[in-house]
Amino acid sequence: MIEGPFRGVKLILFLGGALLVLRRDPNPRIPWPGRLDFPGGLIDPGETPLEAVLRETREETGLVLAPESLRVICRHAAAAGPDVFYAAHEPLARIRALRMGDEGTGWAIMRPETYATGPNTIPHFAEVLRVYLELGPE
Repeated sequence: MIEGPFRGVKLILFLGGALLVLRRDPNPRIPWPGRLDFPGGLIDPGETPLEAVLRETREETGLVLAPESLRVICRHAAAAGPDVFYAAHEPLARIRALRMGDEGTGWAIMRPETYATGPNTIPHFAEVLRVYLELGPE
């Protein structure tokens, strides 16, 4: 198990059976510009990873999630510091509440298998998703 302090958080968010993804800004100064991403970001000082992923998801998608609907699925040792990955399964009807935040260029829903094998994904995120799908949600 990777111990903190954690640097960032990501949420693998299913709406019905589909996966919600965000398109990263095309800015070449950020990691993985233009690629498909999961909601999430850096943990602010004083925040727990759970607080950070809930905040980032709300800021980036407009979705307010119940803390008990998320579960930790992976602690990943990134070059810049450990990251925590969560998963949540929400009803497809939640798509009506989606609102794009001020980061990224759009969102899409897709089959999780498409993300896991797609060319526009972030490779280590796709790997976390592949393992999650292989193990199966609880």
